[in-house]
Amino acid sequence: MNIKRTTLYKNHVDLNAKMINYSGFYMPLQYSSSIKEHIYVRNYSGIFDVSHMGKFIIQGSNANNVIQYLTTNDIFKLKIGEAQYNCMINDNGGIIDDLVIFRLKTNKLLLIVNAVNIEKNKNWIKKYIKKNGTELIDISQEYSLLSIQGPLSLYNIKKLTSIQLEKIPFYKFEIGELCGIKNVIISNTGYTGSIGFEIFVHNKYVDIIWNEILNIGKEKIVPCGLSSRDSLRLEMGYRLYGNDISEKTTPIESGLSWIVKFKKQFISKKILIKQKEIGTYKRLSSFYLEKNINIIPRKGNILVDDNNKIGYVTSGNYSPILKQCIGLCYLTKENKNNKIYLITRNKKIPIFKKKLPFIIINK
Repeated sequence: MNIKRTTLYKNHVDLNAKMINYSGFYMPLQYSSSIKEHIYVRNYSGIFDVSHMGKFIIQGSNANNVIQYLTTNDIFKLKIGEAQYNCMINDNGGIIDDLVIFRLKTNKLLLIVNAVNIEKNKNWIKKYIKKNGTELIDISQEYSLLSIQGPLSLYNIKKLTSIQLEKIPFYKFEIGELCGIKNVIISNTGYTGSIGFEIFVHNKYVDIIWNEILNIGKEKIVPCGLSSRDSLRLEMGYRLYGNDISEKTTPIESGLSWIVKFKKQFISKKILIKQKEIGTYKRLSSFYLEKNINIIPRKGNILVDDNNKIGYVTSGNYSPILKQCIGLCYLTKENKNNKIYLITRNKKIPIFKKKLPFIIINK
């Protein structure tokens, strides 16, 4: 198998990161301790290399209409300089991918997609852009993406740019100079729930920016890996593609109704309307274990009530902030007595439902 490397691969190795194969890329799992990295992001700031993510430019006279039809959110509400969380669905309403869309120009969009879905997304979109004045350009291997997350992220990096970061609202972006590099996209986005920014830059400059940010000092910002990124997103209840959402789940089933805009036309709209009106066979839920239970829920663990299987776990991890294990799951049957047990290691562990997010972050 040909495993790809991000431009910063050597940087991660030099920092003694534990590298793993993630979505076909060598990626840092952790540098020191995933718990330490998690806590640092919540209290200070951390930097993630997420350059494995897919990056598409969709442009042309019909670009907006194509993406509007293939996704559930309303991209026509996007102004230049704004971003939007969205999902692309198939003919059955299943989620092909969840993605963030940036409006660069009136007829030019930047799509940030999950690495595992790059080819699938590309082929799906290309089916709808043939001969209609729309172009898809895959720039995934040319550009890098860094994520600076944590309450001190703005304070720590504002000295490196002329852009007034404090004036960039949530899910908006500016294009300007960072670390002496021009035409860098800096967005007020991220997938940890903490305050943060994401930096979109050409590969040939990412090493400069990475090093300049780390030179701020390890007492202020530390490199972080995929392990802490997973526990951070789970504390907020953010979905992970391949675990909590997939082509076998719809936005309605997975609790993403807020990004489904029924006033517009989109693919498989009738299916989602029906689910919204009469309910679904399964629904995403969230839960926690008692603090004295140190068993991490794993994807695929079965959930039961007193006698019957009623669901399954999709994500689980230890929350360093709550100091207990948490998870996401799908419930496939009514749970009338409100008792749910996790089956693991031939044990029956009680779990308790909790409304998302697991933690509240003051911004």
